[in-house]
Parts: sequence; C-alpha cells; structure tokens
Amino acid sequence: MVYIKFIFALPFLLFTLNLMGFEAMHEKTPVGEIKILQLPARTALEANAGQSYFSENNGLFRTLFRYISKHDLSMTTPVEAEIEPGKMRFFVGGKDANKSRPNTDTVEVKELEPMQVLAIGIRGSYDEENFLENRDRLVRWIREQADYEAAGDPYAVYWDGPYIPWFLKRSEIHLPIRLRTQESDTIQPFQNP
Repeated sequence: MVYIKFIFALPFLLFTLNLMGFEAMHEKTPVGEIKILQLPARTALEANAGQSYFSENNGLFRTLFRYISKHDLSMTTPVEAEIEPGKMRFFVGGKDANKSRPNTDTVEVKELEPMQVLAIGIRGSYDEENFLENRDRLVRWIREQADYEAAGDPYAVYWDGPYIPWFLKRSEIHLPIRLRTQESDTIQPFQNP
C-alpha cells in the first residue's frame, strides 16, 4: 500500500524538487512566447563534445556535474547547449562567485559579456526535432524584422533535469541578435533554414 501511494506522489515530488533550490540566471520565457532578453554578464563552465550535441547522450552534463561536485559549486538554472559542435554550459551562481574554478582538461571557465537574444519558450522533450522546429520559428521571426538581425547561432536553454517527465520539461531557444545597421544588411551569420 505504501508503494502505491509513493508511485502516485512521485510526479508531484519531482515537480516540487525541480522548482526548489536552484539559483536562476534569468527568468523563463513563457511557453510559446517570442521575446527579446538582455542576458547579464555571467561566469560559465563549458564542456565540449567535438560532435553534434544531440549525438552526445548526456556526456556533457555528466562532465559538468562532476566538475561542480568536485569544486563544491551549486547547481544553477538554466543550462545552455550549443548544437554544432556540441557544447554545454553551467553557470556559477552569486554565492559561489569567490570559490575556486580552475580550468581542467574537460571544463573551461569563461567570462561571458552581457548579450541580447531573441528567445522562445518551449514545453516538451529536449530532442532535436523540438529544437529544430522552434529554432525555425525564431529564424523566420528575425528575418521579418527591420530593426534586428541574427548575431550568432541559435542554442538550447534547458531548465529541468533529466528526471523530469518530458511533458513537464521547460526549455528555450536563444538566438543572439543585434541592431541592424546599413553595413550589416548583407550579413546573415546564421543561414539555416
């Protein structure tokens, strides 16, 4: 009987645990909404795959998780993932700002400048199909704008851990953008779709 109660309570417990205890680097973009965000300067811990992110099978996450565990750093949200080639970034939260964060053979510490991005909020699986579908929506949106243009490649932003059911997972896609200038009218850094 206790086992059956635990099975029914497990989804609620996982959902609650997911909302607690993590410092967020910025607010979530509402599901289905496209908006412009100003990301602050951040300290990133970055691991590289050398292959497509979607071919990586969580190896980058494990590498970064081992690093923060070894150096007594707290987990923050979200986690960012570049797709080609695959890279993943964890971020150092405010309470860990003065802790040691050495570069290693597998993790590089980077100071990222503030950045303006176009973001779309997503619910669902962290798979390639979901990424590509929503990436294409952002690219179409930015191409229709007179004032902004792409300034880099789109990347994934993941808010939930692997233990959260796919239908509850929240993510985003960010596309770096900049104000369009006459000199840049012919430049299109990101050419897909």
